[in-house]
Amino acid sequence: MFADLFITDVDMARNLDLTALRSFVTVADAGGVTRAASLLNLTQSAVSMQIKRLEDSLGLGLFCRAARRLSLTPEGEQLMGYARRMLSLNDEALARMTGAAYEGEIRLGVPHDIVYPVIPAILKRHAQEFPRVRVNLVSSFTLRLRELFARGELDLMLTTEDQPGEGGAILAERDLVWIGAPEGTVWQRRPLRLAFEEVCIFRTRALAALDAAGIPWELGYSGQSDQVMETTAAADLAVTVRMRGVVPAGCAVIEAGNILPPLGQTRICLYDAQVQRGEVVDRLKHDLASAYT
Repeated sequence: MFADLFITDVDMARNLDLTALRSFVTVADAGGVTRAASLLNLTQSAVSMQIKRLEDSLGLGLFCRAARRLSLTPEGEQLMGYARRMLSLNDEALARMTGAAYEGEIRLGVPHDIVYPVIPAILKRHAQEFPRVRVNLVSSFTLRLRELFARGELDLMLTTEDQPGEGGAILAERDLVWIGAPEGTVWQRRPLRLAFEEVCIFRTRALAALDAAGIPWELGYSGQSDQVMETTAAADLAVTVRMRGVVPAGCAVIEAGNILPPLGQTRICLYDAQVQRGEVVDRLKHDLASAYT
């Protein structure tokens, strides 16, 4: 029994020679060793030796040599399908790992409030699939990202805005919601204390909604730090606004019925500067669209 196990382990460790497989496929396609040797830039004897080594390693004859033109045996026909797939995968891997088409830099802008949870997973997957392409992430407010995009400092950009500008594609529509501390009470107090970044695109809409509803408010906390506003809300010191589905950790949607006014919807949009072209940037755009749709 142990001898059988040993033989099985040895058999599992055997590998087909890709160089020999390439010669095998080329000989079959070219119809002979002479033409194949020219295509492979090898001598005829080198190609013949590779074919013989492949046949010996398998213990099978791969070509019928009776006719003037080589033809495949049934075993050769069976191996041909595997050989083509193995060579194709080998060539694809080499192209991805070493080809100039799969190296470089893509500058991606994403608003603070929609980075999590999807962007880390997308970046990790792209780093694994295209290791020679560096995706530089810039996370800021939509207004700031639009400025960078206009100056040519971003290749791709996501935004959260009511209506996309020129060239923007709408990926999704999301409800805007009031958020605060789980089981918090600050939302019941008047004037309502608010925490908004100075350039937050939701700020104007929230203030207009409160004014229209006749609810007094005060800006208790402001600045240019998204994390500070979220921490303030999580501490039940103020309320702020986010999109439903991307509520930060430590906060919760304030389901207050009609006590706080509805805020409507906003849109997640994708912009492409059309500077970067090819499979890599197309894949990144596809992944972004799929994640937010």
